Amino acid sequence: CKDSYEVAAIRKAASIAAEALRQACRYIRPGVTESELAGRIDFEMRRLGAKASFDTIVAIGANASRAHHQPTAKKLRGRDTILIDFGARYRGYCCDITRCFAVGEPAVLYAKAYDVVGQAQLAAIKKIRPGVKIKEVDSAAREAIAASGLPVYGHGTGHGLGLEIHEQPFLKADSKGRLQAGQVITVEPAVYMPGKLGVRIEDDVLVTEDGCRVLTSGIPHKPFVLGYRG
Repeated sequence: CKDSYEVAAIRKAASIAAEALRQACRYIRPGVTESELAGRIDFEMRRLGAKASFDTIVAIGANASRAHHQPTAKKLRGRDTILIDFGARYRGYCCDITRCFAVGEPAVLYAKAYDVVGQAQLAAIKKIRPGVKIKEVDSAAREAIAASGLPVYGHGTGHGLGLEIHEQPFLKADSKGRLQAGQVITVEPAVYMPGKLGVRIEDDVLVTEDGCRVLTSGIPHKPFVLGYRG
């Protein structure tokens, strides 16, 4: 559980990450590689007084179907999709965020997956409050995706974070215990279709005395890239 100082540090890390992503999006255009974009995000976080809280993931197109993809020399095409999973570390405290974008008009299947993942995340966040069983948050997201007919992700729905990028509690189907006020957790449901697409949306959420508060709301959920239209 985090005190007010720790929560403030995580919020600051999130605000730095938000600005770094906004700046990095200016460099998104056909021909940019996954590695170049990851490097730009890391540079912007350092320029703003933080550093990456883990190895930045940038996955273009079907590469996003691998949850822990590492950036490569793959280039963005005129009509493509991008998954960015990154975080800033500020005064020792981490944030962890994933956003997905479509460059140009997204394919129908991608648009459906994006909408379903957003609904699953919202269903999970609505469950978050002190005393709720941790596994109920996990199941809320999975049930929303299963109901759509799309494949349900194999990893956990989220995890705690703070001084470490992965801390207790872990939101999984077999998780024990209940949420407590002061915990900061990620909520990151996803849809992965190998060889086709990957969509994951991740936010950091504080468990409050009477519910929850999203700490990463400074980065809107927008399934397109500002600055370039294919």
